[in-house]
Amino acid sequence: MLIPSIDLMGGKIVQLVQGKKKALEFDDPEQWISRFAKYPLIQLIDLDAAIGTGNNRALVRAIAQRLPCQVGGGIRSLEAAQNTLAAGAQRVIIGSALLANTKLDVTFAQKIAEQLGPERLVFALDAIGGRVTTHGWRIQTNVTPLAMMQALDPYCGAFLYTHMDTEGLLQGFPRDVIWPLRKATKRQLIAAGGIRSQQEIDDLHDIGVDAVVGMAVYQGLIPA
Repeated sequence: MLIPSIDLMGGKIVQLVQGKKKALEFDDPEQWISRFAKYPLIQLIDLDAAIGTGNNRALVRAIAQRLPCQVGGGIRSLEAAQNTLAAGAQRVIIGSALLANTKLDVTFAQKIAEQLGPERLVFALDAIGGRVTTHGWRIQTNVTPLAMMQALDPYCGAFLYTHMDTEGLLQGFPRDVIWPLRKATKRQLIAAGGIRSQQEIDDLHDIGVDAVVGMAVYQGLIPA
């Protein structure tokens, strides 16, 4: 399944390269909201909230009320997750809050799953060099994506693995990285980072992995 990605920064839809350099920017989100209306799921990320430079809550709410979205970016408490769901999100993406002082916080995962239900939670594994990063890819941990998945598997409905090494570069997604993760869980597994072709999406689908795509869609490499 192709899951289009909408990343927000400064009230605009943007695409970043490796979470740092802005490569694309669209002032009017309406064209993309309309084009993505046919998809069963959209990924909506508030980059300002993730990085800690502000938020795009009003725009998140506006989009989430029109499109079926899993929403992430700066959701680091039970209250923030509840507010995001109340704003129209179908699921919330949790990442940084699952690691306290760069170590896994299984207690928080269990608590939020008890309150919201695992089916409404997507746990994010944003990795650089094989290690999970937090707070908008600014803080590196020693936790591997596989270890994080194994520890947190009972508490979510899906895992989102983003290969930040190739994010936004359109160099292709490394399938050898995702296969061990696929074998480690029966949950929905979503991959992101560098996907550039429909063939890649099909190949991921064949092993039971869904694909989040941003840059390739916005640049017209994959029709949407």
